[in-house]
Amino acid sequence: MDSDCVLHRLIQAASGFAGKKILVIGDLMLDHYLFGQVSRISPEGPVPVVRVESERHLLGGAGNVAKNIAALGASPFLLSACGDDDPGTVLTRVLDREGIDSFVVRDPGRPTTIKTRIIAQNQQVARVDRESNAMVAGEALAGVKAVLREILPGFGCVIISDYAKGLVTAELMDCLRTEAATLSPRPFIMVDPKPANMRLYAGVDLLTPNVKEAGEMAAAPIAEKGDIIKAGLAIFKKLRCGGLLITLGPQGIALFEGPGNVKRIPTAARKVFDVTGAGDSVIAALAVGLASGLNLLDACALANICAGIVVAQVGAAAATVDEVAAALRGDAMPEVETWLNMDH
Repeated sequence: MDSDCVLHRLIQAASGFAGKKILVIGDLMLDHYLFGQVSRISPEGPVPVVRVESERHLLGGAGNVAKNIAALGASPFLLSACGDDDPGTVLTRVLDREGIDSFVVRDPGRPTTIKTRIIAQNQQVARVDRESNAMVAGEALAGVKAVLREILPGFGCVIISDYAKGLVTAELMDCLRTEAATLSPRPFIMVDPKPANMRLYAGVDLLTPNVKEAGEMAAAPIAEKGDIIKAGLAIFKKLRCGGLLITLGPQGIALFEGPGNVKRIPTAARKVFDVTGAGDSVIAALAVGLASGLNLLDACALANICAGIVVAQVGAAAATVDEVAAALRGDAMPEVETWLNMDH
């Protein structure tokens, strides 16, 4: 792959991100941050006392995927569910604040997933999770499926953002496959997976696990390049997916365009401060790139750039189209390595 040609194609594609419509279906969370200072230990027990000075509410889970898509200038639509509670009301307000179109079913039978991170002196002191991983069912699931049937014809690319909090079920995936099969062209379906739900992803167009998830899905430890290839082939055999992208952290991305065609794209990150949300950034950029006409390998190069921008910032950041443009102007494209080529 000629890096100069790739760079030229990415620069051309970046000008066309605006308005590209991408459907995001998945587990929506509220990320709640409490910022403060610690100056003493509690007399009630050996724990720090945090004096809270400020707080923030941000979109987490599938919401962060949608935020990353919007940051690139494209147009996400988020389809999800949350509790019919106060955190759910805050979530809808944050979606409005971020300008993200959505349909979020309010389910009185479950709590809104909220992750509260307590941060003092720029360090996380504790995290408190309030959530349910019970499957979304009944009227709530029926509402999600009804909206999916109605809106799917308007989208060429669908992201399933599965955090194993109950929205992504066999019934929902069957509904998606059935509806997608009636459309021409059929929407491209990509999944950010959870190994526990692996059986739900059979036949999707692209899976994007990290290296730990890939090892769990393949039921094999991963320590080196050969292990990555073996794990990928095992996943193909189990799920018959169209393609597979394994994020390798500091080693970049392994792209399986098919079982016999494996390439590695070295990381574009210069500094790594925080990997929070890097997987969300990767799948968001892939979708935006594919929707803008890039092939899968070029879309992976774009995703690699976005991930490099995100991990250089603290917290669940999102790469903007201006940051991507600056990176494209300033950086040489990393050379792609061929790990396996059995197509010739």
